[in-house]
Amino acid sequence: MQPVERGRVEITEGQAQLSEEHESRAAGVAPMEGLAEELAQIDARLAHAPASKAIEWAVERFGRDLVLAASFQDVVLIDLAVKVDPAIEVVFCDTEAHFPETLAFVDEVRARYGLRLTVTKPGPGSGEWPCGTPRCCELRKVEPLRRVLGDKRAWLTALKRVDAPTRAHAPVVGWDPVFGVVKVNPLAAWTDEDVDGYLKDHGLPVHPLVPKGYLSIGCAPTTRPVAQGEDARAGRWAGTGKTECGLHAS
Repeated sequence: MQPVERGRVEITEGQAQLSEEHESRAAGVAPMEGLAEELAQIDARLAHAPASKAIEWAVERFGRDLVLAASFQDVVLIDLAVKVDPAIEVVFCDTEAHFPETLAFVDEVRARYGLRLTVTKPGPGSGEWPCGTPRCCELRKVEPLRRVLGDKRAWLTALKRVDAPTRAHAPVVGWDPVFGVVKVNPLAAWTDEDVDGYLKDHGLPVHPLVPKGYLSIGCAPTTRPVAQGEDARAGRWAGTGKTECGLHAS
């Protein structure tokens, strides 16, 4: 990895080859029995606890083997996490198809918190699968994040049960079969109103496209603003039947 500016590390396409360790973490890998029992117990304990408690547990349990993956629309999670661990590693997957407003917002939030930011880039072969094609998310999001998680043991996400039916039963703490690591969802039980209230109460910045009707923001070619009364994620991959990019596949 090569530092490109203070507080920011970039993983380039030339560093995209998966190691043997990465390859051993193929989708579907199950946790060891003892770990599975621990995660079930911790999830039950944190099910109704404040989000900060889940973050505190993850930081204490995994230390520098923990990362926070952020779209940067989820600034609430970043704010909570840096209060627990100011040096936590934050990962942003640059698909090279983001809105300019998103990239500017990433820089704004990075500067606000002095984030230890890692930026991934699309992997080999991504040029043959532009945004909106079948393997786009795999090569621009899933595999780049897999490279980061290859030597980690856990990741924090801003996933909420209210986001989509596919996320309705997300635990606070569980095993991620996609990446073969522990997945911690501190905001799992939060509602959209909870998020909005936290943003206002703490004076946090809001992604500049949200006031324009973009309530769930992904890549520019496959994201549109939603109409009044539409589901927040209706603007993602509209008309395709697709609902997830693969990062949170069950």
